[in-house]
Amino acid sequence: MSQITVSSLTFAYDGNYDDIFTDVSFQLDTDWKLGLCGRNGRGKTTFLKLLMGQYEYKGKISASVSFDYFPFSVDNPDECTLDVLSDIAPDAQNWQIQKELSKLALDDDVLYRPLSTLSNGEQTKAMLAGLFLRKGNFLLIDEPTNHLDMTSRQTVARYLRGKSGFILVSHDRTFLDECTDHTLSINKTDIEITNGSFSVWWEQKQRRDSFELAQNQRLGQEIDRLQSASARVSRWSNKTEKSKNQPLSSGLSADKGYIGHKSAKMMKRSKTIEKRRNDAVEEKSKLLQNIESSEVLKIHPLIYHTSCLLSLKDVVIAYGDREICSGINFTVEQGDRIELCGGNGSGKSSILKLICGRGIPHTGIVNIGSRLKISYVPQDSSFLSGKLSKYAKEQDIDETLFKTILRKLDFSRVQFEKDMRDFSAGQKKKVLLARSLCQESHLYIWDEPLNFIDLLSRMQIEELILAYQPTLLFVEHDWAFCDVVATKRVVL
Repeated sequence: MSQITVSSLTFAYDGNYDDIFTDVSFQLDTDWKLGLCGRNGRGKTTFLKLLMGQYEYKGKISASVSFDYFPFSVDNPDECTLDVLSDIAPDAQNWQIQKELSKLALDDDVLYRPLSTLSNGEQTKAMLAGLFLRKGNFLLIDEPTNHLDMTSRQTVARYLRGKSGFILVSHDRTFLDECTDHTLSINKTDIEITNGSFSVWWEQKQRRDSFELAQNQRLGQEIDRLQSASARVSRWSNKTEKSKNQPLSSGLSADKGYIGHKSAKMMKRSKTIEKRRNDAVEEKSKLLQNIESSEVLKIHPLIYHTSCLLSLKDVVIAYGDREICSGINFTVEQGDRIELCGGNGSGKSSILKLICGRGIPHTGIVNIGSRLKISYVPQDSSFLSGKLSKYAKEQDIDETLFKTILRKLDFSRVQFEKDMRDFSAGQKKKVLLARSLCQESHLYIWDEPLNFIDLLSRMQIEELILAYQPTLLFVEHDWAFCDVVATKRVVL
């Protein structure tokens, strides 16, 4: 076992006045299965790339291991998968490659197909197998679940549970719990390491937040009480001091020594109270720094004039001679929250695009209610560019409401002035979701809305859906989210 040591790390991107990391220090063991979590834009991927030596930084990162980063680009994806994996792990024998792939539920035939012909999920599994076949390297695994269906996520989680020596970035709570034993959390003001999986960290965080909120309230009341007491004693002291030179009603002189002693005693008491107040203020200032804002989101679903919004009967989708899916039959009723399930390549996204009128070739009957208003969130968000204000105008949505929702999803005001091309993948997805939440619609169709979205924002969206109960047709592979949200499942 060896360690990765980070000392006084400070980093900011060129042209950005705000540091991503400021003087942070911590140590990691190289045999940990470490989950890395934090809200979008906090620097998770940036930290992995700093470990890879891709950016200049202040401070020091020392490690006795070499790092490999996932995902990575392949120079020639048209080569057969076996050749690609042999290049990644040149010391691995063919039988070792086959054994590793079998742990990931991949058949040997994928080895003899061009890598480019494999599905995204198959490519993810093959690349992970290749990296773990490289001996002595520490893996930096950045959001591997984005192209994995539920079954594949379970397979990869079991696979990673049998490994050690990696940092895993994921926003899937169940996935992190399945395969990590330590958690590194990038908070608002610091970096925290917990001995345990995401659920252990989350439970500890909730307890700590509850304690700090109660302590903050108690200190606030104490500060108010001490402030009043200090002012009251100070008034008494000043009044007593003034009485030294005032004659008594009998015409005798006041005992100045006694009065001066009494005044000094009151002044000392006033200073003691003021010190206690200042100490309480200082203690209070240290609280709540890492409390994550999780403001309530709102949505404005419209009520359709009939209970049935749309129906599909005996629908078949095919591209040329290649049939994607067939025998699709389901109805969307008012208030349904339907999860469209199926493996990678089973046609889920094609069905959603078909309902949205995207010109998907098909046979069968698709009945869409007249004047049905649909709000669609596509799976891909890479096309976003330009300023948020311009985007809001193009989408005919209220800019103030749009930005208010983004603020609730943890966007800083600085982000509003940036080009969306510079947003993280999670921030781009939040833009699409915020746009959808601004639209008054009868039906919300969301295609993998949680890809790259941080854990706390996922919980906000869950609470939104349960509170407002919009009619929703969606594809998602986050187990916890689907269990909470879905009222029906359509399995392809």
